[in-house]
Amino acid sequence: MILAGDIGGTKSLLALFAPGSPSAPLGTGPRAAQQEESLPSRDFPGLEAVVKDYLGRRREKVTLACLGVPGPVIDARCVTPNIPWKVDARELGRVVGAEVILLNDLEAMGYGLAALGADDFATLSEGRPRPGNAALIAPGTGLGEAILFWDGKRHRPSASEGGHASFAPQNELEVALLEHLRKQHEHVSNDRIVSGSGLKRVYDFLKESRQGPEPEWLRLEVAAAEDPAAVISRVALEGKAELCVKALDLWVSVFGAEAGNLALKALAVAGVYLGGGIAPKILPKLKDKTFLAAFQRKGRLSDVVREMPVRVILNPKVALYGAARFALERAHV
Repeated sequence: MILAGDIGGTKSLLALFAPGSPSAPLGTGPRAAQQEESLPSRDFPGLEAVVKDYLGRRREKVTLACLGVPGPVIDARCVTPNIPWKVDARELGRVVGAEVILLNDLEAMGYGLAALGADDFATLSEGRPRPGNAALIAPGTGLGEAILFWDGKRHRPSASEGGHASFAPQNELEVALLEHLRKQHEHVSNDRIVSGSGLKRVYDFLKESRQGPEPEWLRLEVAAAEDPAAVISRVALEGKAELCVKALDLWVSVFGAEAGNLALKALAVAGVYLGGGIAPKILPKLKDKTFLAAFQRKGRLSDVVREMPVRVILNPKVALYGAARFALERAHV
């Protein structure tokens, strides 16, 4: 029995998989997780407590575990940047009673792509796909990135912390945003902007620089919200407040530019995938010209980027399937 997990700064999704099951998430077959459960990450002091809580209510004996975690995995350890956890595979192994493999969450998401079908994607640009590398970028609690290297037969995900690379403004408004954020943060990364909390930072910047009025009803709703970004994006999509419309527009433009940066670094001729929890929720906005215009605005290599397909991952369990796939392949070696 394999324990697989997609661990995020907001929620931790855990499930059990049986290696002998014909419905295990291998190839393009059906996905069958047993006893799947989502737990609120911030309610726990660490990942050991999350796993202990999950397994404590189950009788199955786990023989191998694979968890995708939101941060750099070095020497089987991870200090997560967007939640105050220190994750150690050996400590987790004692809780699980079996070997634990840690993957970066975007690495796990990359392994999960092969388990998805056509209905699990929305296409922003058909492009002209070719055999070669692909790229994966996923805004959520933070900004994750990964390169999917083509070995001639399959894509092999490689972990990255490119989301924490420095933000590069593209116009005067974005320069002003950078200056605004530099007053709050020593280093302004793309993660500070292209994330859930980042949308609220963009909103605050536009409000403080008088780019649009904040109606009283909106101020109260944003202030009371557990997730202000969800309020801002919803109001923007409904067109109810100019300030929210401008905030989402700027956020999506920065997202598109950084996705294009990653596409160039990976030379992602096979395509660029947009993952995470935010992209599917703002799909109507991603389908207008804002994202693709920023994505494809790459000077002398604009034509190269324009031919790269761009797809949004709609299935929220892709990283869970990827962790399971990785462990199932290890179990079959």
